[in-house]
Amino acid sequence: MSFICEVSGVLHGRKRVLLTKTPTRRRPKPECVTTNRRKARLTLFWALPILPLCSVGERVMPDRREARAGPSARRQLYTAEERQRRDDTAWTVVQGVLAPAQFLVFLVSLILVLRFMGTGEGYALATASVVLKTAILYTIMVTGAIWEKIVFGRWLFAPAFFWEDVFSFVVIGLHSAYLYALFMGLSPRAQMVIALCAYAAYVVNAAQFLLKLRAARLQAGAERAGMASQQELAA
Repeated sequence: MSFICEVSGVLHGRKRVLLTKTPTRRRPKPECVTTNRRKARLTLFWALPILPLCSVGERVMPDRREARAGPSARRQLYTAEERQRRDDTAWTVVQGVLAPAQFLVFLVSLILVLRFMGTGEGYALATASVVLKTAILYTIMVTGAIWEKIVFGRWLFAPAFFWEDVFSFVVIGLHSAYLYALFMGLSPRAQMVIALCAYAAYVVNAAQFLLKLRAARLQAGAERAGMASQQELAA
């Protein structure tokens, strides 16, 4: 009987020990882990508003990997199908006529604007020349969008001419600012200053397109040389 009581006491004692056992405490997380998680949450919070812009940029802008790659790995200016469409459409001829015409009007207008800025004479001729230059610019922008749609399947911002199209809108914006200044009756000198800024942007944009024209000619020459070498090997 005493043995049973001792065993019962031992068992009850173990129960009391188990019941009074203090719970184990969690080890505190390192401070660096907590800080990194907070930084990640803050980064995600501030990045959420610009994620849609990133996705649009990926669809519109040319591939950066192609830009970092060597000349042989970069995307060609025209594929064979695009070059065929470019040669077949009449809008290529239209662009080829309007582009030098715009440049000639630009040269004459630049002389007239500088003459007015230097002497104060010939305001009417300078104004007419800038308006004519702006009208040709608007025309070539519309015809260029049609040409780009036929050749590349996009009205604007085709990868081959993305940055040229972007800067073209800067040029159009400055020319439109001149028209706004003209119709709002700003001082003649202020109007001509805006016209000169528009002409400076136009020169940069024209240089962009000239470089692309040179790249197209180099691509055509390289393709002809490759075809000639293949014919020689086949012979």
